[in-house]
Amino acid sequence: MAKKTIVVKLGTSVLTSGTSKIDRAHMVELVRQCAELYKQGHDIIVVTSGAIAAGREHLGAPELAPTMANKQMLAAVGQSQLIFIWQSLFNIYGLNVGQMLLTRADLDDRERFLNARDTMRALLDNRIVPIINENDAVATAEIKVGDNDNLSALAAILANADTLMLLTDQEGLFTADPRSNPDAKLIEVVDVIDDELRQLAGGTVGGLGTGGMATKLQAAEIACRSGIDVVIAAGVAEDVVLRVAEGKRVGTLFPSNITPLESRKQWILAGPPPSGVIVIDDGAVNAVRQKGSSLLPKGITKVVATFKRGDIVQLQTLQGKFLGRGICRYTSDELTTIAGCHSCDIESKLGYGYGAVAIHRDDLVLF
Repeated sequence: MAKKTIVVKLGTSVLTSGTSKIDRAHMVELVRQCAELYKQGHDIIVVTSGAIAAGREHLGAPELAPTMANKQMLAAVGQSQLIFIWQSLFNIYGLNVGQMLLTRADLDDRERFLNARDTMRALLDNRIVPIINENDAVATAEIKVGDNDNLSALAAILANADTLMLLTDQEGLFTADPRSNPDAKLIEVVDVIDDELRQLAGGTVGGLGTGGMATKLQAAEIACRSGIDVVIAAGVAEDVVLRVAEGKRVGTLFPSNITPLESRKQWILAGPPPSGVIVIDDGAVNAVRQKGSSLLPKGITKVVATFKRGDIVQLQTLQGKFLGRGICRYTSDELTTIAGCHSCDIESKLGYGYGAVAIHRDDLVLF
């Protein structure tokens, strides 16, 4: 099986097995499966719920008013407990983990989005398993992603993932609510998410989490549009993580008809107009056009207009011809400073760096 980047989202109902406490025995089994995929060479990202449940358990299940402050307090206590559990379990298999706590504000702001993406990439490049959760301890209603289903879709986009697994207490999406209708049948493949399908989505089961089937459909739609296959399946199903990764029929599959790379390049072409122009020399033109290389600072001769890191810019040859568009990893001022320099000199010129390239080849579309 070719190397994949796989996001595994685990809801509170899965981590607690429907009880009021974290089910560590079940978590060990899920970690075992993730570790097996990791050792096969795949990149694994875990999006975890359960901080509030872990906090409540650690404090002895206190009777608290359901206020935002109390929920944030429980999350603040539970986040440290939860990451400690994940760290301990992955350590059994000799794997390191790194925690990323995110809010909507981190993903709406372009520069913070890029910073989060760079952190994610650094973790994966160093073979560290990212453990992602919404930062409930500081998030408010205005900046919360809303549920970890949607957060997992955004995390999958951050990682340019191939597959997103939404593991829950249900086998998948059914033709009716299986809790009340014995004739409900599992929908094995969904090619199009429409209004009729959304009406099939039910609410939260058990009251332990914040997401139901409706939020899973939202997450599936976001991820599929970004070129990511999505599977909704039962977290208690035998070897569910391994079987989904192997492409076996488990739960409900939402196949994407494009790759993450194609999706991003479509956005670059059809997205916002370029914020500036980068003029590159003939050597750089040959490298990006003939060799499929990234654009390095060494090949930049001129920077036109003012733009921010993460903006779309246009590439222009010395002869004045437009070559393509790309997402720039440095601001216009930073590029002006490092233009013509070798990549190894970036940090000495700026005092910091965002990598060796000005525009990565995956973020570049040639005309």
